[in-house]
Amino acid sequence: MTPRILFEHLNEKNIQKLDTYREKGGYTAAQRAIGKMTPQQVTQTVIDSGLRGRGGAGFPTGKKWSFIPKNEPMTYLLCNGDESEPGTFKDRVLMEQLPHSVLEGIMIGSYAIGCHRAYIYIRGEFTDSIASLEEALQECYEAKFLGKNIFGTSYSLDISVFKGAGAYICGEETGLISSLEGFKGWPKIKPPFPAIAGFNRKPTIINNVETLAAVPWILNHGAEAYRKMGTEQSPGTKLFCLSGPVKNPGTYELPLGFPLKDLIFEVGGGLLEGLKLKAVIPGGASAKILTAEEALETNLSYEDCQKKGTMLGSGGVMVIPHTQCMVDLLGVVTYFFKDESCGQCTPCREGTGWMEKIVQSILHNRGRPQDIALLLGISQNMQGGRTICALADAAAWPVESYVQKFKNEFEYHINHRRCNLHVQ
Repeated sequence: MTPRILFEHLNEKNIQKLDTYREKGGYTAAQRAIGKMTPQQVTQTVIDSGLRGRGGAGFPTGKKWSFIPKNEPMTYLLCNGDESEPGTFKDRVLMEQLPHSVLEGIMIGSYAIGCHRAYIYIRGEFTDSIASLEEALQECYEAKFLGKNIFGTSYSLDISVFKGAGAYICGEETGLISSLEGFKGWPKIKPPFPAIAGFNRKPTIINNVETLAAVPWILNHGAEAYRKMGTEQSPGTKLFCLSGPVKNPGTYELPLGFPLKDLIFEVGGGLLEGLKLKAVIPGGASAKILTAEEALETNLSYEDCQKKGTMLGSGGVMVIPHTQCMVDLLGVVTYFFKDESCGQCTPCREGTGWMEKIVQSILHNRGRPQDIALLLGISQNMQGGRTICALADAAAWPVESYVQKFKNEFEYHINHRRCNLHVQ
């Protein structure tokens, strides 16, 4: 039986309501952490669990919390709900269906870092998520679970929802902070890192929605129980968003290390009738693509995806059928990154623009033989720390992998001025 941590009570009736959530054991972890544990003990429990950030980078959560300087009078915790990666929709499920698990995780994380003011940054388009969280917040304030002296202790905490304007770049930590401060959502040079000088130049921790929602279970069941799931380097479970022409698309909670082929063909029911697997994007649009052969040998863990030359990322698994033109697909991806580049750094601003133009030129029968080498050259010049944030790298990785692994399709488009979906 597949373990369920985040989705343990997903299908319970009225689980969005405080009373129902409490009936299922909700807020017991927060009460115990705040009432009976020190912040250092809470942080150490999360460190021992091996929980890694679920937003894409996979950085150890407890270690991140430990970076906050001791005895700081003002610290902040920011919950990143600016879910913008194409192919990813897991955080929306948590915010809309399980808002109290997100809030409880924020409470525990805030206590661990000595924070008394936390924010949930959400895409403005996520109206249902915003409504669900704001209703849950109101219930918590009415129950004295938030505000002054929560759970009858001396600890006080306020949480607010902040609506973003739908910019992909604001999913990056310092871009999110800039937006929250009221400025254009431009990333900032690091160091200093947010844990030292973040929101309002104060020590700040930014955690993904899914990351924080896993914390209550860890506090309730212990770090050892959490480590029994997943792999040694990637403990626990993760939410995977399965999309594309499969019979059962959706969001699934699975132990890390779960075979990608089993997600597609067992959990997902396989491809729709008449379709064959051509490729898989394993971690959102910025992840390097896997051929069908590579995908069938890949396990969904941070370390195995890295070995295969790609990344687990946000867990957005997109299934590509044999009928999909890879040049056309890359056209969609390059347009997205060109459109979402903030324009602050020249390699990213110019690189994303030129890559999109070249791919569109190939699609519209104006491609040249040298365009393949040109695409690869541009993508190489965008990588390796040449920009303030990693969006340039994220935009270059798919271009590099699509062109290298499906070069024959690009050559056919250029040489024959048309698409041939049956190119071998």
